[in-house]
Formats: sequence, structure tokens, C-alpha cells
Amino acid sequence: MGNALRFLYRCCRPEKPSAAQPPARPDRPLGPHGVSQATVGVSALARDLFNFEIGSQVPDGLSLHVVSSKKAQSNWYNKLSAAWKEARPPPRTPEEAARLVVQTLKGHKKADVEPADGVPTTQPPGASFFFLGFSTVLRLTLLQAPAETTPPTPHRLPEGVKFEVHTLPVDYKDVGDGDTINVYVDAAGPRESAAVPAEVRRAAVERANARAVRDFTRADALQKMIQKEGYRVIDGQSNRVTLAKKYRIRLSDQGIDAPETAMPFGKEAKEVLAKLVQGKPLRVLVYGEDCYQRQVGDIYCQGVFVQEVMLKTGCAWHYVAYDKRPEFAMWESQARSARIGLWASRNPQKPWEWRRDKRNGL
Repeated sequence: MGNALRFLYRCCRPEKPSAAQPPARPDRPLGPHGVSQATVGVSALARDLFNFEIGSQVPDGLSLHVVSSKKAQSNWYNKLSAAWKEARPPPRTPEEAARLVVQTLKGHKKADVEPADGVPTTQPPGASFFFLGFSTVLRLTLLQAPAETTPPTPHRLPEGVKFEVHTLPVDYKDVGDGDTINVYVDAAGPRESAAVPAEVRRAAVERANARAVRDFTRADALQKMIQKEGYRVIDGQSNRVTLAKKYRIRLSDQGIDAPETAMPFGKEAKEVLAKLVQGKPLRVLVYGEDCYQRQVGDIYCQGVFVQEVMLKTGCAWHYVAYDKRPEFAMWESQARSARIGLWASRNPQKPWEWRRDKRNGL
């Protein structure tokens, strides 16, 4: 038992840098202010536990990494799932997750939690670590990036940003127009998990049970109830499901305003935005909420600043009344000079003036 727990702790704690090896740079998957892969790993473990709760299935391939029986593996997951839900706040770092697992499983027999043959008890620098072999897909990773000569700069959000979210891949139909997108964020993530209402969790479990017996009418009714609460269950492969929180993102109060769909070039602007984000995860820096409970923010798609693309392609106006960043004015000016997009028209109507006229019945 002691060997297994030491193995677990090594896998989940950050390595202390030596004099010959400077600290690793935090991984930055999207834009200049990314999230570490370790954080992604904690979210993955939470999702793994949630999948077990609704499907009673341990991860595929788990037996390749531990020597215990399926019954013992299910016992682990029952205990870990209960411990995770009771944790206040839930684990947010690999160290916190490791501590929870150790405390939960410390009473098990050594044979039950011993790594299988071939799973090393020490790991070389730069490796991707399995979380005690608990999953071949969902794992806590600590990926070391190329060494730097200076310590890394702490992750800081830009001034004015309240929080950031990393979304699931965007569906085409979730693009409302040229400056509005509905996005979904994994509810197992560190920021979201503690806020999921108990009735939503219960409905997700009941929906999975209904689908298992092919009662799709009840499953659809439960999905509608979940959606009414601002969540959605997304079905994946191999009976994997993801409970996700919905955010409606508005770009118009954060630098740009695209033509409404009914306006000239409105459909074209929506199509450009949809093609840019379809099937891809997004990074959203949220500055606040508007009067319609939409999150106002900057959007990055695989490192590309979406507002910049929309302005440079002539798909949006610089909304100077709400955002005075000089680069926005420059990007709009470039599109105007090239007479591309909506600027191909000699005198395009401003979206905010069009909406005002509609409100006044003009």
C-alpha cells in the first residue's frame, strides 16, 4: 500500500526544479494567457468520476494499469465519487486531487491499489503521468516544456477580466450572428463543479438511466429540464457523456458590433464567424455581463483573436462607444481602405442605428 501511495504522490506533485533544470514553463494552449495541463487533468478526473456515477463503468483499459478486480475498481470509484462531491471546495490542483485519493483509499489492501507490472513507480522528467493508472484517457498530466533561462511569469488575466473559461468544441448552430455565440463549458472543471445544482446532477443521472433502457421520451424530457437550468448533457462515444454549463457570449459590447442577420451583410458576417469557430474549443476572457445576462468578452480560437478577424475581414464595426482600444480602430480602418466585407457598400448602416430604428418602428 505504501508503495502505491508514494507512486500516486510522485505522479501528482510538481517536481522541484534543480539548479541544472530551471522551472518548467506553464503550458499555454490558447493565446497568451492559457491554462496548465495539470488543471486540465484535474477536470478530466472529475469528468471520469461523473461518468462512473451515471454509467457505473470504470474507464476502459483500467485493468492494464492495476492488478485488482473489476469489483475492486468499482469500489474505488464509488468511494472517490462520494468523497469528491463532499469536498468543499473540490480539488483544483493535482496535489489536492492526490491528497483526496490518498485519504479515500488509504484503508485498502496493498494488492488492490498496487500498480500492474510495467507501470513504473518513478517517472522521468518530461513524461505524461497516469493518475495511478486510473484511466488511459482521463489522466492528470504534468508536461514539462522546454527549459527557460528565467523563471516563468505568473499567469495573470488582462486588466478588467473577471474570469476566463475554456469551452467545449463549438457547434455551427450555436453561432447566433456575427457577434454572439452560445458556448458550453465542462461542468466538471474546477470553476464550475461546485456550482452545479443538485437537481441538475440528479437529472443527468436519471437521463443516463432512461437512455440505458431506451426510454428516449423521458430522456428528452430530462434534457429539456437540464437545459432550462442553463446546462446540457452532451453525448459522446462509448457511452461517455459530459455535463456542460451554457454561456452566451456577446462580442458587441467588447469592441465590435456585427450587422444583424436581417441587415445587409448580416448573414455573411455570421457565416465568417461560424466557419472560424466551428468544431473548435474557445478561450473566453469575460469582462462582465450585460442586461440580457450575456457574458461580454474577448474570444480566442486556437490562439487567433476573433474580434481582430471580424474587423479585418470587414464583418463588423469597431464599437468605439464601449471599447476604445486603438488596435480595433486600426483594424477597422484597414478593412475600410480595402473596401472589403460590409465596406464594399458605399454607405453601410451602423448596427446600433438599425436597432434603434427598429425599436422606434422606423
